[in-house]
Amino acid sequence: MPSLTGKFIVIEGLEGAGKSTAISIILELLENRQIQTVTTREPGGTVIGELLRDVIKNPKYHEILDNRSELLLLYTARIQLVEEVIKPALRQGIWVIADRFELSTMAYQGGGRGLDQEMIQRLSSFALEGLQPDLTLYLDISPEEGMKRVKLRGEFDRIEQQSIDFFHRVHASYINHVSKDSNAVMIDARCPLDDVQRAIQHVMNKFLEQQ
Repeated sequence: MPSLTGKFIVIEGLEGAGKSTAISIILELLENRQIQTVTTREPGGTVIGELLRDVIKNPKYHEILDNRSELLLLYTARIQLVEEVIKPALRQGIWVIADRFELSTMAYQGGGRGLDQEMIQRLSSFALEGLQPDLTLYLDISPEEGMKRVKLRGEFDRIEQQSIDFFHRVHASYINHVSKDSNAVMIDARCPLDDVQRAIQHVMNKFLEQQ
């Protein structure tokens, strides 16, 4: 894979964890450092990815879409995003700030859906060809608190309609994978916004000092 000179930062977490707010904090910090950035989201971020997002998250497919189909659609969208957006940006020295990436699949499809983790790893190797985030910020929140926040936003999408037990499995999987990832940092998203902001800024400043 050609040399990638930009940095790849991923924000992860359950629904309601505050990923959008975290991304805004990071973008402001990097802008102050005059670092050029691009943001992505999953699923989505490309023409094909956004079409697949409409399928994956559409509530009317709640009882129709097979878990294995969901997994393959996610990887189709991710391949397009990696090849069309992420790799080209990184090669140009642009920092990529991503709303979800590979860890979401490990947590939601592996933990939540119960799909075979080794099979997901094989798909990951095929799809990503070695691409990994330079830093992952995982915003930790309980499923109950996260869904309470989501309810304030209105109607649930297909993923948000899952049972609370599903989200407990996702949460446990997140904790397991983050604990094993040396490039991942856990941030307590239950804290007041000012505290979360300071924690994100601390992690980012430490990361920037190492570059």
